[in-house]
Amino acid sequence: MGEGGLSRRSVLGLAATVAAAGLSACGRSDDGSSGPDTVAPSAAESIAKDAYIFGFPLVLMDVTRVAAEATTPANRFQHAAALPTPARRDVVRLNLDTLYSVAWLDLRAEPIVLRVPAMDGGRYWLMQLLDAWTNTVHNPSSVRPQAKPGSPGTYAIVGPKWSGTLPDDVTPLLVPTPTVWLIGRIQVNGPSDLPAVHAIQQQLQLMPLSDWTARRPAAPLPPVPQADSAPPAKQVAEMDARTFFDRMCAVLATNPAAPDDAPAMKRFATIGITPGGKVIGLTDQELSSAVDTARQQIPVYLDPKAVHENGWTFDPAIGTYGTNYLQRAAIAWKGLGANLAEDAIYPTLFATADSAGRFRLHFPAGQTPPVDAFWSLTAYDADSYLMSNPAGIYAIGHQIPVVPNPDGSVDLAVQHADPGPSVPVGNWLPIPESGPFSLTMRLYAPKAEAIQGRWQPPPLLPVP
Repeated sequence: MGEGGLSRRSVLGLAATVAAAGLSACGRSDDGSSGPDTVAPSAAESIAKDAYIFGFPLVLMDVTRVAAEATTPANRFQHAAALPTPARRDVVRLNLDTLYSVAWLDLRAEPIVLRVPAMDGGRYWLMQLLDAWTNTVHNPSSVRPQAKPGSPGTYAIVGPKWSGTLPDDVTPLLVPTPTVWLIGRIQVNGPSDLPAVHAIQQQLQLMPLSDWTARRPAAPLPPVPQADSAPPAKQVAEMDARTFFDRMCAVLATNPAAPDDAPAMKRFATIGITPGGKVIGLTDQELSSAVDTARQQIPVYLDPKAVHENGWTFDPAIGTYGTNYLQRAAIAWKGLGANLAEDAIYPTLFATADSAGRFRLHFPAGQTPPVDAFWSLTAYDADSYLMSNPAGIYAIGHQIPVVPNPDGSVDLAVQHADPGPSVPVGNWLPIPESGPFSLTMRLYAPKAEAIQGRWQPPPLLPVP
């Protein structure tokens, strides 16, 4: 769809043909007769393997949605209230830069209006919209608000089959699936800034278009007990093969594949994988073997477009995937909800500390991370969790600004022991005394030279 919305008031069901194209390719043979073709067992197993890779992000998104809606209904925000600490072990590689406000949207009945309030002091915000296949289809933010002049921050998120008229002051954002994951991020400048961010979160609005135009207030959200379930990724990993494909076919009936996926869907239909269908022609053992092969391939995928500089690596070609199904699955496997590179990039470095455990990062003058918002550096242990340390420092570069040297360069001490008064507050990032660790540099609204690899993060150098 590209960025921004449609320029006219009347929004027709432009994606109805999209959905129809995706469906018409399913469950039909070359001669147009209904029903799957007969395929050889070896070919059928290969098709099932590819279908798992194709459908993995869709199923993982659906399991994530169901888990979230156990505590928060569709079309309502769930707001994070606190910054993460090392005690939190449910999610890896958490950041201390933003608070999340997330919602799962159901667009089958009508569009949902999103209202983002004005924010003080140039505070960074991003409202990322992912379709059911994990593609980021829209990304209004403080850097690229995309809203119509005179009405900053009011959007109608429009599903694929809706036809109607929107108010003049609402920016339409068309999405290709009726299920949408909204991941909102709001900059937080440390613990003392939490009340200000909480106030902004309470001003965020989500409501059906009919309620918005009638100026009906949102109904109060009833208290819901916290659900106790396994993490979505674990649930998908523990699904047997037939359960996975049954779930995939069921979700396809609501969130069909894109028109460009028609050749793949036609191939999958030969073993019964269609919207609302069921796998046929394979034994349980053959199906499990296909899934095992797929699960071996997904995590080892390496994007040839990934940038590798001075031990750091990041992928500028994520967030929207086209027909690169293996990349789409690999990114979902590593971390669901990847941003577009224009919104954030995350150069990451893996290292091991010896008994000395002292490193330095040196940025020449003018060579700190180039961003239109802000940047940070966070350390993680061998399992990608925040690390406890006596100083209670888990990230630097944002909440407490780094202090440059007299010549404008910047030196960061990355080490276990407190480096003492010779290193300014904000220039020391604790790591383990010994053993594996990793660093992630977050660039929010990175400049083009960072995305294209023309700017390079410095190497992590041991201190003798």
